[in-house]
Amino acid sequence: MANLSHPSELVLLGFSSLGGLQALLYGPFLTLYLLAFMGNAIIIVAVIADTHLHTPMYFFLGNFSLLEVLLTMTTVPRMLSDLPAPPPRVSFTGCMVFYFYFSLGSTAFLILSDMALDRFVAICHPLRGTLMSWAVCVRLAGAAWASPFLAMVPTVLSRARLSYCHGNAINHFFCDNAPLLQLSCSNTSLLEFWDFVMALAFVLSSFLVTRISYGYIVSAVLLPSASSLRKAFSTHGSHLTLLFTGYGSTIFLYGRPGKPHSVDLNKTIALVTSVLTRLNPFILTLRNETFKAVLRGQVQRLKDHHKA
Repeated sequence: MANLSHPSELVLLGFSSLGGLQALLYGPFLTLYLLAFMGNAIIIVAVIADTHLHTPMYFFLGNFSLLEVLLTMTTVPRMLSDLPAPPPRVSFTGCMVFYFYFSLGSTAFLILSDMALDRFVAICHPLRGTLMSWAVCVRLAGAAWASPFLAMVPTVLSRARLSYCHGNAINHFFCDNAPLLQLSCSNTSLLEFWDFVMALAFVLSSFLVTRISYGYIVSAVLLPSASSLRKAFSTHGSHLTLLFTGYGSTIFLYGRPGKPHSVDLNKTIALVTSVLTRLNPFILTLRNETFKAVLRGQVQRLKDHHKA
């Protein structure tokens, strides 16, 4: 039997190569993190509190915003606290537990495909709205949360059984897959292929569902007799941008077999994804007239309550 071993602690190098320039990153990324957190929190509270938003579209949007909050809170606060400090250490067990972070990312993409299906039914089959009943929506959301989490279990167990003999320094600001596998002296080709299969199963499959759904939507709204549908599409058009925003970077990072590409490049892309793209739900939702009307109503009620 192979002598399996792993370090008790791992060092997250983060952006230590930047030296004193790390301090310059703190202010901008703290601001972006707070904006992303507050923006997504506002969406969640509004969806729960206002009955006008108790529809499948906003149900999925609330789920997506919750995922954005969890994804941001998992990586960014730790990164910010470590910027002015020496490279932090994390236990090997903690690094393995962190792998479930990737299940949240897969869940986000499945929720995006659920949103696309809801828009397809609402615009292309408006008289068959019962297809997206609350029971169906809850089942879709439940499957989106549960299936990536369960799929991550064998991934975590397989990493825990590898032998690690190339030091304990991870060239990243969290326990990302590629830099961790670079520390292993075991054959990881099968694990890398499994990662590729998981990316196909969750990220690329949800991307395909989204493309097909919006392909039918675009075909419907371009019909000469579909002026009313064109108006409906313009109302929800911001969601199309939201649906496609996160796919590019994730497919680049995790949707390719093998890991021959630059870890430093991946780290930079992961940083942008972890902070900048988390603002998308709030920014794009502000283009939605229904949501803006709900926000104005909530603000007015707060003013009236304060005056009373």
